[in-house]
Amino acid sequence: MTESDSHGSDLRVLLVDDHPIVRTGLRALLAASPGVTLVGEAPDGERGVALAGAAGEGDGVGPDVVLMDLQLGAGIDGAEATRRIRALPEPPRVLVLTTYDTDADIVRAIEAGATGYLLKDAEPADLLAAIRAAARGETVLAPPVASRLVSRMREPDRNLTPREAEIVQLVADGHANRAIAKRLFVTEATVKSHLVHVFGKLGVESRTAAVAEARRRGILRA
Repeated sequence: MTESDSHGSDLRVLLVDDHPIVRTGLRALLAASPGVTLVGEAPDGERGVALAGAAGEGDGVGPDVVLMDLQLGAGIDGAEATRRIRALPEPPRVLVLTTYDTDADIVRAIEAGATGYLLKDAEPADLLAAIRAAARGETVLAPPVASRLVSRMREPDRNLTPREAEIVQLVADGHANRAIAKRLFVTEATVKSHLVHVFGKLGVESRTAAVAEARRRGILRA
């Protein structure tokens, strides 16, 4: 669904964020913005997908843009919710609005189909402009996010894949190889193989050093 396809003149927005205070602030911002209507709120990924796929409240029209946080507490995260929303028959655009700007977060969201990626320190005017641009199908990236993506393109051989970054994040969280394998539904040998590639790309020789270097490069959340 595009901005011109929406019902009436207002651009319809669905908000997915697990923090009530954040939703309250965004609700107030959208309410004060001419031409924009908040058509629903969800505190978790599953509910967000359900609302995005359902017809609008009584008028048969869904949202044009979904404002999506990445970390949503229990259940699926924002990247997975984005993937499911973009797989709908007539999917709305998804604009990620988060505090996380690591390589792993950015790549997962973009690969899931997000039209844009903004950080929560964005100015209100910039956020509103991004929502309208996303509704038109334009890619919108916060400057730090754009910079990271450019860096990845310049050094592709040294970049971790989303799965490699996910495994390093789990290592950083204190999980052993066996636990990581169980969590990701792969064999322990597969996890070890991924870690070998990670060590090579990061120029390290241990799990501890890999975590430290990944944090230094901004691949992992601090």
